[in-house]
Amino acid sequence: MKLLAVTQMRAVEQEANRGGYSYAQMMEKAGTGLAEILRRRYESIDRRAVVGLVGSGNNGGDTLVALETLARNGWVTAAYLVKSRGEDDPLVSRLLKAGGSVVSSSDDPDRSQLLVILDSADIILDGVLGTGFQLPLKPELAEILSFAKGHIQHQIVVAVDCPSGVDCESGETAPETIPAHVTVCMGAVKKGLVRFPAFEWVGELETVDLGFSENFSAWQQLADLVVDRDFVSSILPARPRTAHKGTFGTAMIAAGSVNYTGAAYLAAKAAYRVGTGLVRLAVPGPLYAPLAGQLPEATWLILPHDQGVISDHAAGVLVENLEKVSALLLGPGWGLEDTTAGFLRQLLQYKDKKTERSAKTGIGFVSPEKEEPHGETVKLPPLVVDADGLKLLARIPDWYSQIPEYSILTPHPGEMSVLTGLTVKEIQSDREETARRYAKKWGHVVVLKGALTVVASPDGTLGVIPVATSALARAGTGDVLAGVVVGLRAQGVPAFEAALGGCWIHAQAGLVALASSGQEISVMAGDVLEGLSKVLQDLLS
Repeated sequence: MKLLAVTQMRAVEQEANRGGYSYAQMMEKAGTGLAEILRRRYESIDRRAVVGLVGSGNNGGDTLVALETLARNGWVTAAYLVKSRGEDDPLVSRLLKAGGSVVSSSDDPDRSQLLVILDSADIILDGVLGTGFQLPLKPELAEILSFAKGHIQHQIVVAVDCPSGVDCESGETAPETIPAHVTVCMGAVKKGLVRFPAFEWVGELETVDLGFSENFSAWQQLADLVVDRDFVSSILPARPRTAHKGTFGTAMIAAGSVNYTGAAYLAAKAAYRVGTGLVRLAVPGPLYAPLAGQLPEATWLILPHDQGVISDHAAGVLVENLEKVSALLLGPGWGLEDTTAGFLRQLLQYKDKKTERSAKTGIGFVSPEKEEPHGETVKLPPLVVDADGLKLLARIPDWYSQIPEYSILTPHPGEMSVLTGLTVKEIQSDREETARRYAKKWGHVVVLKGALTVVASPDGTLGVIPVATSALARAGTGDVLAGVVVGLRAQGVPAFEAALGGCWIHAQAGLVALASSGQEISVMAGDVLEGLSKVLQDLLS
C-alpha cells in the first residue's frame, strides 16, 4: 500500500484531473471499490444493513456511491447527512432511486432519527470528514460525532479514507472521533494514519485502487509504502521442488555470551523458520554445550572467548569460515565488553594472511598467528547488525564506511540514540524522517524498531509496518526479528525488501502469539518464534 502525504495525494489527483480523469470519475471508482471491500468482508452478515454518516465533501460522495452500489445488490442502506449536500445533489438522488433512505441532520435536531438508524445498522460508514480536515472540530460536527460514538455498540465501523476527526498529516485526533474497525483509504494510506495517536483509531488498513498506477507519472514516482501481505508474498523466494539446502543460502550468526545464551538460539531458529537452507552458529565456546542439544539443525563454529564472551582473537576464525556464507548477522546477545568490541574492530579491518588454517573445517578454533596481517581487507557477506553489535559499532570512527554497502541495521530508539547522538525524545518525535535521514547519510538500510516500525532505504524510500502491540515489548523478540531478516537476506532477498518483509512477518507472528495467549502480558519471545510458521503458512497459501 502506498504511503503519501496529503499534499502528495492532492498533486496526484490534480494531475489526473488535468489528464482527463475527472474528480467525478475518481469518486465513482472510490465508492464502487469501497462497496466491493464491504461485500468481500461482510457479505455473510444476516441483514447486511449499512448506514453512512455523510459529510459535504469527497468522502461523503464516496460514501453515497458505495451505499447506492450496495443497495443495488440487495443491501439495506441509509445515509445520514451530517452536513447539507444541496437540494439537488445527484448522488443523493441516485441512492434514493436505488432504494436507500436519506435523513438530514437539519431535520433531526434531537438526533432521534440518527439513534433509530444507528440501532438498525450492522455496519456504519464514517464518511463525514476527509483528508483535508484540520483540528479543531466545529461544534456542530463535534456534537453529532460524539452522539454517534456514544450510541455505537455492536456495529462494525468502517472509516472512509480516514476516521472523521483525524488530521491525516500530523496524526492528531479529536476526542469525538469514532474508532474504526477498518479504514479504507482511497488510493493510498495517508501518513498521519500511521502515526500516534491516530493509529489507535484506524483499525485495519485497506486501500481502493483508483486507477492511477499506469497513467500518471506523479503517482509512479511515489515509493513510500505501508507493508502488507501482498507485498511480503511478492518478495518471498520461490521454492522449487528440485531445490536443495544450498538453494536457500547459508546464514552465519555470530551471537551470544554467557549472560545472553538465548539470543543465539532465538535468532538461529528464526532464520531456519523463515526458510534459510543452512544456519551456522558462531558462539563463544561455553555456549556450545547448552545450545547444541536444543538446536540440532544448526552447524557450529566455536569462537575464542574471554570468560564466556567473544574474544578479540575471534575475528580470524570467523573470517576463515565465511566462504560459503550468503548473509552474516552480528550482535545479538554479545554484551559490551572491550574484548568483543575488539573482535568487531578487527573483523571490519581484517586482512588476508594468505595462510592455511585448520579452522576452515570442524567446530574447533585456532588462534590467529602473531605476524602482522597483509593483503586486502576481507569482503564480508551481506550484513545485518543488531543489539549490542550496534552499540559497539558506534565506538568505531566512521563505522558506516567500513561495513558492506546496504547493510541492515536494526536499532530500537535507545540504540539509535547511541548511533546518532540524538536523544530518544528527538528520535521518537519524527521516527520516519530520522530513519530516512540516517539511512541516506550512512548508506545502509535502517530499521527503527518499536510501535509502527519504520524501515528506511539509502535511496530515500521508506516503509512502515502497521502493527503496534505491547506483546512484542519483551526481551528476545528483537533476536527473533534479526534472525528472520538475516534468513531472508541469506536467501537472496535484497536488503530493503528483506528488512521490510522480515519486520512484517515478525510483527504478524507477534499478533499470532497474542491471539494464542489471549492477552499481551504473557507473550514471550519463544511464542513469537513459534508464530512464524503460522504467518508463513498464511502467506504461502
